[in-house]
Amino acid sequence: MSVTAIIPARYASTRFPGKPLADIQGKPMIQMVYERASRSELVDRVIVATDDERIRLAVKDFGGEVVMTKADHPTGTDRLAEAARDIEADLIVNVQGDEPLVDPRMIDAAVEPLLDDPCIRMGTVMCAIETVEEYLSSNVVKVVTDLDGFALYFSRAPIPYPRDFAEDLTTHFRRISAFKHIGLYVYRKDFLLSYSDLPPTNLENLEKLEQLRALEHGVKIRVVRTELTSLGVDTPEDLIRVKAILSGSKS
Repeated sequence: MSVTAIIPARYASTRFPGKPLADIQGKPMIQMVYERASRSELVDRVIVATDDERIRLAVKDFGGEVVMTKADHPTGTDRLAEAARDIEADLIVNVQGDEPLVDPRMIDAAVEPLLDDPCIRMGTVMCAIETVEEYLSSNVVKVVTDLDGFALYFSRAPIPYPRDFAEDLTTHFRRISAFKHIGLYVYRKDFLLSYSDLPPTNLENLEKLEQLRALEHGVKIRVVRTELTSLGVDTPEDLIRVKAILSGSKS
């Protein structure tokens, strides 16, 4: 099977305009994401999908492949589907353009189940939540799975909810086994194209989580547990933390 990673990247972020071009160790962030995705053993091709000429030129400058998409896509999945439509590939990996620390091994872990099982149409990854603060944060998306590793639900709320010791989370937190969803997706191309045409659903709109559209339409999502993690850049403060990690700082 052929596997193509597409990195959706838009300039007009509400909380951090222009973040794909933010400098990290002398490179634009989009270049760091591109280079890391290119190191995946299972990915054959990496493409940036953008609606902005500045991002297109930056990708061309470092020798990357880029395609232009429409500017009015309501979601990143819609931008991904437009870019994927004319690409020859069996599997499409959605690598977020604001994940400069994405580990190529994480990409491989997400891809493997779809290579092994032709019935799986969509996959993603999760890692253990390490702190109570993460567990309670609405900015950290949680996921719960069934015994076969398929998603039951994704939420910004703290799930699973420990009814018997909810008043003393600090003491009993390790008993919860809570997991953080990492926004890396793998799709069969034919499913991706049909998925983007599905109407938005109630839970998707409430939680502002696109993957709930798939669950509400009865699509099973394979979730691979990984010991790896990543740090998305949503704000300038996140960028400072990424730079600190890359420079070896523990802050």
